[in-house]
Amino acid sequence: MKVSLILTSAYVMRGDVRATLNLASALAERHEVEVISVRRQKEKPFFPIGAEVSMRSVVDIRPGVRHLLPRGQVRTEVALWRVLRGLKSDVLITTRPGLGVQAARHAPREMLKIAREWGRPAVPGPVKRFYPRLNAVVTATEPAQEEWGRLLDGGPAVHSIQDALPDGPWPRSRMDNRIVAAGGRWVSVKAYDLLIKAFAIVADKRPDWRLRLYGGGPEERRLRALVRDLNLHNHVYFMGTTPDLAGEFAKASIVANTSRGEDQCMAVLEAMGCGVPVVAFEGAKGPTEFVATGYNGVLVPESDDEPRLYAAALLALIDDERRRRSLAAGALDTAVRHAAGEVAAQWEKLITDLR
Repeated sequence: MKVSLILTSAYVMRGDVRATLNLASALAERHEVEVISVRRQKEKPFFPIGAEVSMRSVVDIRPGVRHLLPRGQVRTEVALWRVLRGLKSDVLITTRPGLGVQAARHAPREMLKIAREWGRPAVPGPVKRFYPRLNAVVTATEPAQEEWGRLLDGGPAVHSIQDALPDGPWPRSRMDNRIVAAGGRWVSVKAYDLLIKAFAIVADKRPDWRLRLYGGGPEERRLRALVRDLNLHNHVYFMGTTPDLAGEFAKASIVANTSRGEDQCMAVLEAMGCGVPVVAFEGAKGPTEFVATGYNGVLVPESDDEPRLYAAALLALIDDERRRRSLAAGALDTAVRHAAGEVAAQWEKLITDLR
């Protein structure tokens, strides 16, 4: 069976990209798999990918690459239309609503077409119009499955398959470093400003602990200014981007997640794969699917004073090593269910049923 997975870009640091490449690598152990990147900005993908997976791009925008047509959105859409029309795969998996719409319109009718979705469409009109031409929609969480089911009432069936971690062995935290870590894009929805404010309280009471922030993004200048204003330059460190976030999480004893508005939670899963408990918010769309207080982490209640409550949750774990280690064991147990081989088997069953 030949499977094609299409991404807006396979060369950027995003949780959905990481999850897609993990899935592609796992499927490639038993099938012919290719990843199609609409845009190619770099020589190599940011995240590792299995050697058996073939890769190609629709538009190559690397510096120095010659282009036969002028750059621009129209050129990209025409090139994507040509690629979709000419696909010879058995299965096509898209990863954004815009790509799902294009696949529904232009991919061969006989091809099995599945939309893999993490968020909600910004403009639902085209999705409602064209998604009935797809064979299925797959979400990463059950709440998202229900939401897409309501959106596509009468359309294709909506299934839920969780994101894939790479197959083990995973790096393991020794749980003895006085480090809290967080990772992902530095954008407003991740609420890193709230985390920094909470850690100001932690640093005042436990000055020997440090916060490491991994990633990059448009919020960096504002976050650095906040660290400066709170005089946390000896406590909060901006570590930059890394393709091996799991390896960095394995150096920590707690992973913090303050995101509220995203279904994708690769950072949470990678932390658990390293045996690190996660502190997140109740009501957060993604973390609540994986984090269970008392088992593999702590969910902080929503309130008007969230930095204080979040700091209290961190301090409670900092001061109780036995509890941290107990939650770490639960985190590892959770991660096993997300191993790439297990997730790939769920995809194979779905594809078989659909065919």
